[in-house]
Amino acid sequence: MLVSVSSKSPHHWIFQLFALRQHNLCVTIDILLEYQEKFIEHMGKERASGILAAIMEWPNLIHINTYFNFNLIYKDPDDNKFVDCAIAAAAFCIASEDADFKVLKTIDFPKVRVLSIAELKTLIFEERGV
Repeated sequence: MLVSVSSKSPHHWIFQLFALRQHNLCVTIDILLEYQEKFIEHMGKERASGILAAIMEWPNLIHINTYFNFNLIYKDPDDNKFVDCAIAAAAFCIASEDADFKVLKTIDFPKVRVLSIAELKTLIFEERGV
């Protein structure tokens, strides 16, 4: 999410899709706390608070409770919160440039689809006929 917030980012279209309610964003409390931490680290507390407040108001922000930890990512166990959320939400995919998520492509169950940002963009815009 962080890479898409700035209007100067080449990935800002992702943030816009969520802000325009064109796709759902599934999160857990742990994910929101990480967003808060990273936003503050990169943007400062005031700007981060404003962005998080706006995100929290999105009707397409889906709060997910996870009841099981699959622990599928070993290199960076902190990333498992995103995987567990995706599984609990039956999410279409996780879009990430983080190489640690590539291990998910080799796991048959539970199946979590991982797309690069470029793959996601191609898929979304093909879907729309753009």
